[in-house]
Amino acid sequence: MRIVLVVLGLYVAARIVRAAPNVMWVLTAVWCWCAALAGWTTEEITEGAPVENDAAPDSAAVRTLLVEVLGDRPAVHLSTVLKHLQEGGHHPGWTVTDLRVRLAALGIPHDRRVKVGRIPTWGVRRRDLEAPSPDDAPGPSPTSSTAA
Repeated sequence: MRIVLVVLGLYVAARIVRAAPNVMWVLTAVWCWCAALAGWTTEEITEGAPVENDAAPDSAAVRTLLVEVLGDRPAVHLSTVLKHLQEGGHHPGWTVTDLRVRLAALGIPHDRRVKVGRIPTWGVRRRDLEAPSPDDAPGPSPTSSTAA
């Protein structure tokens, strides 16, 4: 069924392009814009974003908050975390995207395929929060390597 729909869609698109060739200019512009958006990383998008306050919470405080919101569940959606924050009077204008950007900046793992109640969306898993962070990794070894 999917193949039939794809072939039918391509046939209709070809008929439209043959009838109005100038449509290709619009399709090319849309294609380029989508390709540019897909190629940008979170760091590039937020590079010029203003910082709301200089006293941003550290990673440990945010992890503690996330564990508190998790309760006894194995995972929680970011929309639930955002609702918890906003009920406490914090960040009333934020969206889930803003929260994702902040978590990425703090190095806190989050994923778009977290299932809670059979609904997959952006969220945080307990096992990812309890994993050791790169900040906690020990420094370089005091002994030299024997590899030659």
